[in-house]
Amino acid sequence: MPITVGQDTAKTRKSLSVNGETVSYYSIPAATEAGLGDFSKLPAALKVVLENMLRFEDGKTVSVDDIKAFAEWGAKGGKNPREIAYRPARVLMQDFTGVPAVVDLAAMRDGIVALGGDPEKINPLNPVDLVIDHSVMIDEFGNPRAFQMNVDREYERNMERYQFLKWGQGAFNNFRVVPPGTGICHQVNLEYLAQTVWTDTDQSGEEVAYPDTLVGTDSHTTMVNGAAVLGWGVGGIEAEAAMLGQPISMLIPEVVGFELTGQMIEGTTGTDLVLKVVEMLRAKGVVGKFVEFYGAGLDNLPLADRATIANMAPEYGATCGFFPIDAETLRYLRNTGRDEDRVALVEAYAKENGFWRDADYAPIYTDTLHLDMGTIVPAISGPKRPQDYTTLDKAASAFLDVVSEYRGIDTHAEAADMAAEGPAPVLARDPRKSIKVKGEDYELRDGSVVIASITSCTNTSNPYVMIGAGLVARKAHALGLTRKPWVKTSLAPGSQVVSAYLEAAGLQDDLDAIGFNLVGYGCTTCIGNSGPIQKELSEAIAEGDLVATSVLSGNRNFEGRISPDVRANYLASPPLVVAYALAGDMNVDLVNDPLGQDKDGNDVYLKDIWPTSAEISELVEKTVTREAFQTKYADVFKGDEKWQSVETTDSQTYDWPPTSTYVQNPPYFQGMDKEPGTITNIEGAKILAVLGDMITTDHISPAGSFKDTTPAGQYLIDRQVPVREFNSYGSRRGNHEVMMRGTFANIRIKNEMLDGVEGGYTKGPDGQQTSIFDAAMAYQEAGTPLVIFGGEQYGAGSSRDWAAKGTALLGVKAVIAESFERIHRSNLVGMGVIPFEFTGGDTRKSLGLSGDETVSIHGLDTIQPLQEVPCTITMADGSEKTITLKCRIDTAIEIEYIEHGGVLHYVLRNLAKAA
Repeated sequence: MPITVGQDTAKTRKSLSVNGETVSYYSIPAATEAGLGDFSKLPAALKVVLENMLRFEDGKTVSVDDIKAFAEWGAKGGKNPREIAYRPARVLMQDFTGVPAVVDLAAMRDGIVALGGDPEKINPLNPVDLVIDHSVMIDEFGNPRAFQMNVDREYERNMERYQFLKWGQGAFNNFRVVPPGTGICHQVNLEYLAQTVWTDTDQSGEEVAYPDTLVGTDSHTTMVNGAAVLGWGVGGIEAEAAMLGQPISMLIPEVVGFELTGQMIEGTTGTDLVLKVVEMLRAKGVVGKFVEFYGAGLDNLPLADRATIANMAPEYGATCGFFPIDAETLRYLRNTGRDEDRVALVEAYAKENGFWRDADYAPIYTDTLHLDMGTIVPAISGPKRPQDYTTLDKAASAFLDVVSEYRGIDTHAEAADMAAEGPAPVLARDPRKSIKVKGEDYELRDGSVVIASITSCTNTSNPYVMIGAGLVARKAHALGLTRKPWVKTSLAPGSQVVSAYLEAAGLQDDLDAIGFNLVGYGCTTCIGNSGPIQKELSEAIAEGDLVATSVLSGNRNFEGRISPDVRANYLASPPLVVAYALAGDMNVDLVNDPLGQDKDGNDVYLKDIWPTSAEISELVEKTVTREAFQTKYADVFKGDEKWQSVETTDSQTYDWPPTSTYVQNPPYFQGMDKEPGTITNIEGAKILAVLGDMITTDHISPAGSFKDTTPAGQYLIDRQVPVREFNSYGSRRGNHEVMMRGTFANIRIKNEMLDGVEGGYTKGPDGQQTSIFDAAMAYQEAGTPLVIFGGEQYGAGSSRDWAAKGTALLGVKAVIAESFERIHRSNLVGMGVIPFEFTGGDTRKSLGLSGDETVSIHGLDTIQPLQEVPCTITMADGSEKTITLKCRIDTAIEIEYIEHGGVLHYVLRNLAKAA
C-alpha cells in the first residue's frame, strides 16, 4: 500500500497516508529525533503508554520529563517507577459494575446541584460502552425452552435496573448500552468494539490516529490485549473518574517478557496453555506489572488463543498480558468484519510507529520467562484458585487429596504407616463419603460433578475450543453417551456469533443431545449465576456434608463463587467440560478410566471421542466467517422487542423511586462541603475482621445468591420481597443498603477472630458473635473507627468496586495486609480507605491478633506517598506494641483523593468550582 510520511509543525506530529486518506499521528521515532531519548527498544505495550504521553503533553499534567522517563526506563533495565497521568481512549462496563457506576453519576448530578453547579457538567467526556451480560441466571437448563425461559426470568428480575440503564443512555452523552442477550462485554469488545488503532478529530479539526486503549469496570477487560489493544480493569470508582476526564494516575510499570516458542501438540487446547501460563506467572510474581508475550511461538498462536491468555491476566496477577500487532492481528480484524481501510491503517500505523512485531522484534524487558508450547499437556485448575494447576492425568488423585484435607485425614501418612507394618498390600482409609439421593436411583459422593458449564468470555470467545467441545459431544452422542443425571449442564456463549458457527457446523444439535442446550448469552456460572441445582441433590450434599464439584470453562473458581452447594470448583477447556459431564465424577481418571459405555456395553474412553486438530481447524475455517460477525453485530445496540419495550423517563437528574430495592441514591455526596478536609490520624480503632491470605473481592463482596437469614436477606424480607425474587448481590449493586449488608458476607470467608466459623461474622462491641454488618453499625453508632487485618494478596480477583465501597460504608478507615492486589488497593484509596502493608516481617500471625485489640495509626496528618508510619496496637491486657506500616497511598494525587474523602468527591468539587 502507498505510505507517505511528512513532518508536521509539531516536533513529534507526523502525517500518514493510507489508501488515499491522510491522518496525523504522534511519532515515537520523531520523539527520538527531537532529542527526547532512545525509545526504539521499548516493549510495544510500553510504547502505547509513551504515545499517550506524547499526545497529551501539556507541560502540566504531562511534562517533557515524563516522556524522557521512558528512555530512562530502558537505560535502567526496565525500571523507572515515575508517576504519570495516563488517559485511556474509552471505558468499557458491564451491568453488575456499570449499574453502581451510573448510580454514582446520577448521584453526582444531584450533588453538583446541591453545590450550586450545573448537572450537565456530569457527563462522560470519553466514550463509554456498557454491555448487559451479568444478569442472566441459569434457572432452566437441558431442554429447548431453557434460553427463552431464562431470558423471561431475567427481565422479570431486572426490569428496574434496565429502566435505570435506559434512562442513563438517554441522559448522558457518550454513553451506549448493549442490551441483554447480545454477549459478554469482553467478547463484544474483542469481536466488535475494539479497533486496535483508533481515529478521531482533535481540537484543530484534524483526523488523528492513535492506539486503541481503554479501562473497564471488569478485571477481564485485559482480554482485548490479545488484539494489541492496551486495556485493564479498574474499579467503577476509577472508571467514573476516567470517563469524567480525570487522568489515571499510575507508575511507569515494569514489563515482564514471556517468550513463547514451539507449537501446541495434538490433543491440547489454548485453555491448557493458559492454565500453565497462570501457574508460571503467579509463581514469578507479576502484580502491578505488564506482561508482554513475544517469541517465534506467536507465529503459531491464533488470536483466539492469545485472547484467552490475555483474558486471565488478573488470575496471574498482572495489570495486563499484551500481544503486539502482527500479521495474525490483521487476519483477525479482517475475519471479524472490521472495515478494510481500518485494517490497512492498523498495519501502516504499527509499522511506521514501531508497534509491529516481526522476526527482528527484540525489546528490553524488566525480566523474562520462557515456555515451549510443545510441552503443554491437558490440564485443569482447582479446587479454589486459578493457579492451582493440575495435569489431567493427576486430577483424580489430586482430588482425593482435596477430600482428605477437608475430612482432616492424612491418607499418605496412613498408607505409609500401614505399609511399614508388613508386606501385605494395604490401603489407607478412603476419606470419600456417599449418600443416596431421595427419589432417585443413584448416589452422590465426594467428587460428584453437579455443575458442568461451558461459560465465560475466556473460552467461549475461542472457536477452536468451542468447535472442539461440539465435536466431543457429536462423537459421544453417536456412541450413545450422555451426561450423568446429576450433572447440571449449560452452554452460555459469549456472543451470538458462537451460536451461528455451532449451528452452521451442525454441532448445536449434538450439544443439545447431551444436555448442553443454550441457556443465555452472558457470564452465568463464571460470575456465580449458576442457578439452583435440583432440590434433592442440594439436600443430599448438605446431609452428607459432601465435597460436590463443578467444572467450568471460566476464569474464576474462588470459594463460594460458583454455587453454595459446591465446595470444589475446577477450570477446564470446553471439551473437558463436556467430558466431565459424561463422567459425572472428579474421581474418574479421564486419561485412563472409561467415561461410560456405548450402546453395546463397550467402554468408551476420552481418546475415543477427542477430535483431532485437523478436524477442528477444518470446521473453524468453514463456519467462522466474516459474514457471521457482520450479520450478528449489525444492530448490536438495538436489542430485541423486550429491550425496545422497556420504558423510562426523560430527565437530567434521576427521579429515585423510594420503594426500589434495586436502585437507591447512595449517601456518598449528601451533605458534602465545598472544600475538602484533611487526613487525620486513626485513634482507638477496633478490629472488624482478621482475615487470611488470598482474600478475594468475592470474599469481601460476593456476587452470587444469598439466603433470607443473612442481613441482606432480612432487609429484603422487611420490604416484602419474596425469597424467589432475591436475585443476587451482583444484580442489586445499585442499592447500597443491600451491598453494605453483603460486605464480608461470603459463605466461605473465615474471620480468624472466631474459632472455625465460616461466613460473615465477627465479635460485636459486647464481645459476642454477630454479623459483620450488625457489629459495624453498632461501632458506627458509638463513633468508633474500624480496621481490617489481612494476609498476602488481599483483594485478589474481580475489579469489584463494592468491595471498597462496602468497606468504606461499614466505617472501616484502614486495611492492614501483607500485600494488596492492584485494583483493590486503588479502589480502597478511591473510597477514602487507607491501605497499609506490614513491614519488618510483622504479620497478623506474628502479632498474635485475637481481634480484641485497639489500633492507632499516627503520621497521617503529614503523609507522603509510600511513607512508613507507626502503628500502636493495644492488647486486651493493656500492653502495647508499636510496629511500622508502609502506607500504600502510592502517588501525590492519591493523597488528594483521601483528603477529599474519595476520588469522586475530588472530581465533583473540581467540576462544581469550574461551573
